[in-house]
Amino acid sequence: MKKFRYIMEGVIVCLVAVSIPCMLIFNAMQSRKYADLEKQVLDLEKKQQELVEENKKLITDISLLSGSDRIERIAERELDMRKAETDEIIRVEMKDGQQ
Repeated sequence: MKKFRYIMEGVIVCLVAVSIPCMLIFNAMQSRKYADLEKQVLDLEKKQQELVEENKKLITDISLLSGSDRIERIAERELDMRKAETDEIIRVEMKDGQQ
């Protein structure tokens, strides 16, 4: 009986001794995984900030390009268009579904 207890104690000590390096290895693997995920998050945050800045620039460009002064200037200079005179305007009215 004492011999069996002595063997069991030896087995338990060996298991504890083996489990400590295993836990250290597991901890190192988890730390590496966390570091990789943290780097991915930082990269994504940087990409998001770049996209937000680009979006702001595009919105500003749209505002400039769709301005009524710019459109009027292009219409007059490049397309030889002009504003219609009052007597040139014809109004057409249609009644609801009736011809």
